[in-house]
Amino acid sequence: MISLYFNFNILTRDLSHYLENQVKVGLFGSGVGLSLVLGFSAAYTCYYLISVAKKPQLISGGKKFCQFLREQCPVVSETYYPTFWCWESRIQTLLRPFVTAKPGVVYRNELIKAADGGQISLDWFDNDDSLSHPDPATRPTVLLLPGLTGTSRESYILHMVQQSRDLGYRCVVFNNRGVSGETLLTPRTYCAANTEDLEAVIEHVQKTNEAAPIMAAGVSMGGMMLANYLGRKGRETCLKGVVVFSAGWDVFECTASLEKPLDRLLFNSYLTSCLQASVHRHRPVLEKCYDIDHVMKARTIREFDERFTSIMFGYPTNDDYYRDASPVHKLKSVQVPMLCLNAADDVFSPSHAIPVEAVKQNPNLAMLITCHGGHIGFLEGLWPRQSTYMDRVFKQFAKAVIEQGSRLKDLS
Repeated sequence: MISLYFNFNILTRDLSHYLENQVKVGLFGSGVGLSLVLGFSAAYTCYYLISVAKKPQLISGGKKFCQFLREQCPVVSETYYPTFWCWESRIQTLLRPFVTAKPGVVYRNELIKAADGGQISLDWFDNDDSLSHPDPATRPTVLLLPGLTGTSRESYILHMVQQSRDLGYRCVVFNNRGVSGETLLTPRTYCAANTEDLEAVIEHVQKTNEAAPIMAAGVSMGGMMLANYLGRKGRETCLKGVVVFSAGWDVFECTASLEKPLDRLLFNSYLTSCLQASVHRHRPVLEKCYDIDHVMKARTIREFDERFTSIMFGYPTNDDYYRDASPVHKLKSVQVPMLCLNAADDVFSPSHAIPVEAVKQNPNLAMLITCHGGHIGFLEGLWPRQSTYMDRVFKQFAKAVIEQGSRLKDLS
């Protein structure tokens, strides 16, 4: 409390000094304006420190995993201070792609064949300059999964590559079919429920570097796909640990939230148009099997899934697809340490749909919930160009899994 009081005094003193020296005339000249500004600043600061800046809630199904996280990932116990001028969820979500910098990363692209004759694009960052892990045969590998329409060029992916580079690890980004510029060879794209491509990628990555430990991180739909994969595979996976950011745990609740008027205007319509643009790019191969004109008339993600995604993957109805795509139903089967970060104000994944009770029933799971952060936002600092709270969670957990993973072998 003394620290907060001290910081507040410094803030008001500096603001007062600035206004007194820079504003000489008008309303401020009388001192009334200065008093109003200082009063507003004081009130806003108090509100921010009391209602906005809070410690995240850490929920775990077992004491062992919880203790491990508190020891190895101190960020889970620290107060999260969102950027004070854009802590609201929608603003964080909208500004993050424009505010955060894009670190320079040079990838090595690899195309691998899928069982159905299609191809999957992988972008590797080999990190051959790694000092802590100079031997490429044993250099730890981090598999990264972007969101719904994302690729290896998303700022949040580039930041995780940068964090991995600092740790001396290698990264490989799994781009969903048809989104990163490669040709779609078969009339099939991707969805959150189907994990066949992910399984093929993990098997390929393991065979490429058999002696290297592997962990994975998924963002939004990439996190949903990872969680669904772990729920299906149980212990039959080579992944040492998984971290998931801003996942939609119940697709029914996610779509319902995004169909509210404001969120439909800000997010739903835009994402639908992005999905349609991808379909249009591959129209020659897709129109042989699907009514593309009907797909292009969709106005929401739900309509797009009804007309395209659920049909492509053979679901009787869209509700059947949404039920299968919802990771909440598979969490009880996860047998690999998985840390999940969600913001309580994320309109893509509303707080009432965060599976707190399901997490409590599985010792391999931990859920970190911040009061603010939006969807893949988690901005912090005065001008959040560099790392975010999400990046810090990723870096600390990745290091803990790779270097202290032996402590996580039996969490039951």
